[in-house]
Amino acid sequence: MVRGIALIAALTASAVSAEPVPTPASTAATPQAQAIFERDWVLMNWALKFYDADRDILLSTGEAARAAGAFREMADTDGDGRVSTEEYRAARNFILARY
Repeated sequence: MVRGIALIAALTASAVSAEPVPTPASTAATPQAQAIFERDWVLMNWALKFYDADRDILLSTGEAARAAGAFREMADTDGDGRVSTEEYRAARNFILARY
């Protein structure tokens, strides 16, 4: 019985340390990208359309980071390195109207 419990514990530990699997686009890999894409379907669809390079409907870490960087570049119109609420809304409306 003790060996069985030890075996289960060992298998569980090895499964936890295994390679991470790709995450769905709704849970993009980087924290910044995850936050922006999870709360806004417009940005999620835009990111999938232009940054999902392998077309698997998943954003890898690199894809999510590139999409978040492109959005920041598009939205930060005053160049201060931050996206204000007004800049965010303007960029979102631009994406919604254009894409």
